[in-house]
Amino acid sequence: MKKVLLAAVFLAGFSFTSAQDAQAKNGNQNESKDLMTWYHKDFSTSKVYGVNTENAYKYLESKGLKPTTVVVGVLDSGVQVDHPGLVKNIWSNPNEVPGNGKDDDGNGYIDDVHGWNFIGGKNGDIDVDNMEVTRVVAKYKPVFEGNDSTKNKANQAKMPEDFAMYMKAKELFAKNSTEGRQGFQTYSMIGELVPNMVKLLGGKPVTAETIAAIKTPTDQRDAIALQVLKDFSQAPEFKGKSSVEFEKAAKDLVKEALDEYGPKAKQYDLNFDPRKEIVGDNYDDYSEKNYGNNHYEGPDAMHGTHVAGIIAGSPQGKEVQYGVASRVAKIMSVRTVPNGDERDKDVANAIRYAVDNGAKVLNMSFGKPVSPGKNVVWDAFKYAQDKGVLLVKAAGNENEDVAEHTAYPTNFKNATDETPFVNNVLVVGASTNDNGALRAGFSNFNKKMVNVFAPGQEIYSTVPHNEYRYLQGTSMASPVVAGAAAVLLAYMPGLTPAQVIESLVKSSNASTANGFTDFSQAGGVIDLKKAAEYAFINFYKGKSTNVKKAAKSVKKTVKK
Repeated sequence: MKKVLLAAVFLAGFSFTSAQDAQAKNGNQNESKDLMTWYHKDFSTSKVYGVNTENAYKYLESKGLKPTTVVVGVLDSGVQVDHPGLVKNIWSNPNEVPGNGKDDDGNGYIDDVHGWNFIGGKNGDIDVDNMEVTRVVAKYKPVFEGNDSTKNKANQAKMPEDFAMYMKAKELFAKNSTEGRQGFQTYSMIGELVPNMVKLLGGKPVTAETIAAIKTPTDQRDAIALQVLKDFSQAPEFKGKSSVEFEKAAKDLVKEALDEYGPKAKQYDLNFDPRKEIVGDNYDDYSEKNYGNNHYEGPDAMHGTHVAGIIAGSPQGKEVQYGVASRVAKIMSVRTVPNGDERDKDVANAIRYAVDNGAKVLNMSFGKPVSPGKNVVWDAFKYAQDKGVLLVKAAGNENEDVAEHTAYPTNFKNATDETPFVNNVLVVGASTNDNGALRAGFSNFNKKMVNVFAPGQEIYSTVPHNEYRYLQGTSMASPVVAGAAAVLLAYMPGLTPAQVIESLVKSSNASTANGFTDFSQAGGVIDLKKAAEYAFINFYKGKSTNVKKAAKSVKKTVKK
């Protein structure tokens, strides 16, 4: 499931800010620009755990290396391919003639100019889909808990692995469907109370002094509104706002929350299934791959467009945002993730499509707790490994140890395995710009099964409608690392996925604060410049044609 963490002031305490909020919070435009690009900072000089982007380019160029373009597949909700901050760095299929309705390159996909959409068809595009636990419960409840108890027991004994998955899904289904309803009810109530809160402010700004001066109302709704207003006033994105600014920000927050919680009624509806009507494939046939359409954006490309910008966004107009690999990467949009959980068949096909069409790095900012088709996805992992393609995956946003709570797709077939079954998967947790709380409070973790951490909180990037905003999650940390990997491969194309992973792990900036060492294999946050040095010295030095040519050129200059 694609997860964008919003300002759940009352439910989780996570912080969400828009670009305007960030400017107000930081007080002036220069500070806002600093926040917009904080994740590129050099830790050695700023003491902020950024990824040292600029110095990495300087180091690689100082070695005489010349970059080649690296295609990065973004397996996500869709990408606005004509966004001004992305359009220069969107991959175009060189063997496909745009808009002629033909499969020019013979790969089975008509007019796949910028990628493909595996969750669409001739009848449109999937927006909201089930959660995987919903699909599992709907499929197996009649098998394991039907009307015939004898048959139930026989099926449970005959299908132990499926039964265990069903029981896990059943528990999560009950818990999460309840939370979804509660979240929707909570934010609906807050939305109704916004006018009351504005009235209580009386035209004054949201400050501690203003709140303290408000007398406890006798009207019950106003009394509830005051309590909610007190909660709002504690959040950084609301402090100091005028009453007009507060009203807009509160309404925006409520809309964001309702957009998140509203679809959950469908996501946890056992009878809801948009797949057959819209996509039109035989979903149970995992060997089927030629379905979908070329709608790269889809109905909701917020998540995927944000991810794409972190990888390869380029500055435009007054915007200063740029992706880690903005100078060397092209984005291939492979729409795979609906508003709900991704399906294993689509994930496997998306991986194979991206690999077959030249992507060298795939970003996968999604995950789920159960995976009926995990073997098909694992086969795709192996296929990517055999083709030398790196898979970068978000660790997940549940604040859990992934050895105890599996986040599929995973490169460990069993949490007890000492090593992953493939060597081309890089799992990423999310860090912050607060050294005292370096692991983002939502980020999953594990010293063996999570490789590295990277910035994933308050990340400014592209979103649909040619706009920008801050989002957070391991979904944002993963593309930071995918971009870093693309930079390494652009300048040192001979690197294997395993060498890229080792370079990023071994060179991370470690931290011992609050147990951070034990949250990942690296015990730190990636540093792209150090990773470039490690890769060049250990894997690449003396092996590059570009390096040799540069050396000859220098000698000639000296002779003159």
